[in-house]
Amino acid sequence: MKKIARTLVLLSPTLALLGCGEQPASYSADVRPFLDNYCMRCHGEGGEGSEASGLRMDDYESLMKGTAHGPVIKPGDSFTSVLVMLVEGRADPSLRMPHDEGKAPKQAEIERVKAWIDQGAKDN
Repeated sequence: MKKIARTLVLLSPTLALLGCGEQPASYSADVRPFLDNYCMRCHGEGGEGSEASGLRMDDYESLMKGTAHGPVIKPGDSFTSVLVMLVEGRADPSLRMPHDEGKAPKQAEIERVKAWIDQGAKDN
């Protein structure tokens, strides 16, 4: 019994890295509604944010393409993904998104986007 318990303790960090136990996140169920609620008013066709940065969020391909300066999503790494940095306010405060005075996302919504990115940012 002690051997089994020790094995589980040793495997726990590996299982955590693999995302075991974490609910699968999807673009269509988690990310698309997030973008529609908080981002599309500026980063849709003709939006101020689209014009300024080149970032369109109309569809998966546009989101993954990113801005004129590079991608905003780094599949497998939400911490260094620019989208998350801006939404969480980890960049300059003037760049925090959403940039307008609209409603801000709840932490649980941000966590679902982060989970999707950490799970590979698939078009699912």
